[in-house]
Amino acid sequence: MRTTLLAFAATAALLTSCSETQDPAPSAENLTRHIKTLSSDEFEGRQPSTPGEEKTVAYLEAEFAKAGFAPGGVGGTWRQPVTLNRFAVTGTPTISLTAGGMTRALTQGEEAVVSTRGATEPQISIQNAPLVFVGYGVSAPDLGWDDYKGVDLKGKVAVVLVNDPDFETPEPGKFNGRAITYYGRHTYKYEEMARRGAAGTLVVHEDAPASYGWATVKNSWSGERRDIQHADIRALRAPLEGWIQLTTAQELFKASGLDFAAAKESAKTAAFQPVELPGAAFSTAFAVETGATVTNNVLAILEGTARPKETVIYTAHWDHLGVGSPDANGDRIFNGAVDNATGTAALIELARMFASAPKPERSIVMLVVTAEEGGLLGSEFYASNPIYPLETTVADLNMDAIRVVGASRDLQVIGSGKNELEDMLSVAAKSRNMVLVPDANPEAGIIYRSDQFNFAKKGVPVLYVKGVSTAERFQASVAE
Repeated sequence: MRTTLLAFAATAALLTSCSETQDPAPSAENLTRHIKTLSSDEFEGRQPSTPGEEKTVAYLEAEFAKAGFAPGGVGGTWRQPVTLNRFAVTGTPTISLTAGGMTRALTQGEEAVVSTRGATEPQISIQNAPLVFVGYGVSAPDLGWDDYKGVDLKGKVAVVLVNDPDFETPEPGKFNGRAITYYGRHTYKYEEMARRGAAGTLVVHEDAPASYGWATVKNSWSGERRDIQHADIRALRAPLEGWIQLTTAQELFKASGLDFAAAKESAKTAAFQPVELPGAAFSTAFAVETGATVTNNVLAILEGTARPKETVIYTAHWDHLGVGSPDANGDRIFNGAVDNATGTAALIELARMFASAPKPERSIVMLVVTAEEGGLLGSEFYASNPIYPLETTVADLNMDAIRVVGASRDLQVIGSGKNELEDMLSVAAKSRNMVLVPDANPEAGIIYRSDQFNFAKKGVPVLYVKGVSTAERFQASVAE
């Protein structure tokens, strides 16, 4: 963990034109204290909009002040209020597929999962909507790729494959080989279908391309979902966002007179043509409880000397999963020590280190965001409503679930090869006899699943780094 802090501090020194701290070594005692406090039962799992949030935010405010930073939030406070919409499927949804003249009922959480972030009424009802297979659902003019080719999705439900066309091809194509692009993420697919007026989307789940099992889908999409508020919700959110099991999709295609494997194979080429499943339809109805809740990003700033309007932002998320069902020992609190009390503690300690050094030319902002676990919502809100203009934000350096077991000598860049910040990190690492290693699992798309991605989408250079041991680096080199 200290390895990551040292390298990030040195990188920020290059970005801010300042000397490294007079006391450059992070304090293991400080880091341990912050992690133990933030992950204690007293903080109740740090779920947004709960008493655990208020304790967490108050702790951050006090510790950043002790570290020597000033309030960096709205109106001279430490906070940026974030209003989130809530969508909770209530009761038992009815779900069915019709194909080959037969209608089959599906069970929520088993063959399918239905959810929404686009409800404008207390009931979602889609009846006998035609089903259209759109391959991987990619529209990428820059790559000469269009899975839609003029198909009209209005009032229809799109069936789409998870990941992108290169994942299972023997040679890398236009989508960077097995390293997933953003086109492969379900978030992109949902948004693209909404832009095209679809009634909803069903993503076909497969363990390897998704990089997680069906249990993750069932647990993450069956309960309450949250979203930042959008001026035009229909522009980004269709009424239905769902998943179906692979075997269910295979049976659907067969009943429609199609071969799923052949259809999937055709989707791996730019010549793919979307196809409406003959005689097939999808129906669902479920009640939705909606509302709004307010939570907070926390911001602290060390103002620069020569160019104070230009900022280098550090991000970490303070939230975790709160209180849930008891485990075998009766423990109901998801403490979140690693994810992400470690990253939060790192920002507090980095603030102390920077404040003890000569002031930087550019300002340093510590941004501790809310609702990462709900879908990177705090950072999405900030990137859409920045307190410090993104045009003068030089970089975002993200800290998420830092390695705590075993000694870390080297650094793994998540989503490596994206921008010149990696070159600056390399210089900083070499100055401390460290080595950078590439992302060990680019097919999982971790780069798209942490807070820095919302800055990258707005054009801000980003870095997301994890510590690795020398043994892990050796294993990676052997695997290559």
